[in-house]
Amino acid sequence: MPGSRSAPLFSRRVDGVLLLDKPVGLSSNAALQQAKRRFRAEKAGHTGTLDPLASGLLPICFGEATKFAHMLLDADKTYVAIIRLGTTTTTADAEGEVLQTHDVAITRQEIEAILPRFIGRIIQIPPRYAALKYQGRNYYEYAREGIEIPRPGREVTVRSITLDAWTPPDLSLTIRCGKGTYVRVLAEDIGLALGCGAHLAALRRIETGGLQLSAGCSLETLAGLSDKECDSRLLPLDTLVAPLPRIDLEAIEALHFAQGQAVTRAELPDATYRVYAADAFAGIALAIDGTVRPRRLTAAAVLNQG
Repeated sequence: MPGSRSAPLFSRRVDGVLLLDKPVGLSSNAALQQAKRRFRAEKAGHTGTLDPLASGLLPICFGEATKFAHMLLDADKTYVAIIRLGTTTTTADAEGEVLQTHDVAITRQEIEAILPRFIGRIIQIPPRYAALKYQGRNYYEYAREGIEIPRPGREVTVRSITLDAWTPPDLSLTIRCGKGTYVRVLAEDIGLALGCGAHLAALRRIETGGLQLSAGCSLETLAGLSDKECDSRLLPLDTLVAPLPRIDLEAIEALHFAQGQAVTRAELPDATYRVYAADAFAGIALAIDGTVRPRRLTAAAVLNQG
């Protein structure tokens, strides 16, 4: 980055959440490292991988936000998937070698008729090319060696599937699903149900845990911004815990909370809460039987305890 936009080599304290629009062809870790360098951040992490084939929303956590990144790991996610009917591949996506091709004579009505069977709690057989472990090795290592291994089915939850477009041989679906769902397996299974085979041609994540891609920005955009403009793109720490119910602490309660001590709130239902002191985000806590115990604290909560 030439001229006044050139970033010094030293790192700095950066706290916040960046909604990154990851491009196709880049791994999540590579995207993370590029964003970290652009912000010159001391510490950074992401909230769950997005395959190189996929594009879209990859929330990046800087500094204190990394303490709460786990909150999005189990969150529902929404994708726009392009499924190509009539062709199966070794990896169930566009990166694999073609296994079979079939003519496609499918109507929109036939597609709409089979989609409901993939909504709700369903069983998926994980793909051969997966990062799951069997006897200490990844599935994809066995697949590359041509070795078949047991791949027990796993229950996943698909909240909704919307047919956006049918332009043979490609159908476009918007899919909202829970943790652990393989969209490429869903593509394969839809092709199997239609009797013509299919693979995942493209995938774009547009939402995760209530965070929207529409508020995101690309690495290319960041490269053209000043440091101040980049920082203005960061969302506050509590962005990651926004769906949790809120507790506001009195001054003495905030002091105890910052010291790792429980506070009493007899009226609270058992749940995980986001906690504030003097309207500043202090961390998250677990309430059980009216006792609220700190789970993760922000540095500001600890420093301000005096």
